[in-house]
Amino acid sequence: MTAPQLENKDTPQGLAFAVAAYLMWGFLPLYMKALAHMPAAEVVAHRVIWSVPVAGILLIVLRRTRELRAALKSPKVLMMGCVTAALISVNWGIYVWSIATGHALDAALGYYINPLFSVTLGAVVLRERLTPAQLVAIALAALAVVVLAVDAGRLPWAAIGLTLSWGFYAFFKKSLPIGPNQGFMLEVLILTPPALAYLAYLSTTGAAHFGGSFGDTALLLGCGVVTAVPLITYANGAKLLRLSTIGILQYIAPTMIFLAAVFLFGEEFGRARMIAFPMIWMALVIYSVSLVRQMRRA
Repeated sequence: MTAPQLENKDTPQGLAFAVAAYLMWGFLPLYMKALAHMPAAEVVAHRVIWSVPVAGILLIVLRRTRELRAALKSPKVLMMGCVTAALISVNWGIYVWSIATGHALDAALGYYINPLFSVTLGAVVLRERLTPAQLVAIALAALAVVVLAVDAGRLPWAAIGLTLSWGFYAFFKKSLPIGPNQGFMLEVLILTPPALAYLAYLSTTGAAHFGGSFGDTALLLGCGVVTAVPLITYANGAKLLRLSTIGILQYIAPTMIFLAAVFLFGEEFGRARMIAFPMIWMALVIYSVSLVRQMRRA
């Protein structure tokens, strides 16, 4: 969940943008819970479709449509955009399903583990060297997943799915040769035809929720705002903050998801989770301290 930095320093504007984005992501489970009676695929389709006008208006206001038009004419960029679009749609689908079906704690776990997975991905794919502290953090996170798997008799697939989909999305997103706002617009444009086709199918079979009641229609219309605004806000904030600052701030959202799951949604926080989550938190403390030290030395 990290964007390239223009300058290696923190700015008040960047901090405000990033904190606002993570707070919006932290409150998102409350919105998704209100849509829990709808299929996850239908919610994701509306997230895609109603993000298009939001992102489009922003690009027009900022006068950044030229880069998007060039990307739409480039087969290579379109192919890369298809990869990131597929990954983000999978991530959204797992997330919506997790909140709706009482697995919000798994969603929190997935986003907690994500930065450690990104470090591991860099080591495996890019041959980046891991520090001893990072190795300890990764081992703790892996052990926490083992604890949960042994207790449940299965892997926490929702958490793993969110970690993998967002981790690979962030990895491939860095290779997309356009700005983050234009990249997001490209992704939702690519996803719009299948989203429209799926919603048309639901409409013909009488299973669509859009237009069924005022409340459902309003919530589905709002999916564009709650999807596009945090992503765009984050993209603008990340450019104005140091990598270490972003690395620490990203724990805001999963912490809020965790609190909502336990105290608002009443999900069970059993013995295995009482063991696993502190292990994850300790791993993140070790990772964050190591990250800050690396940035200071650099």
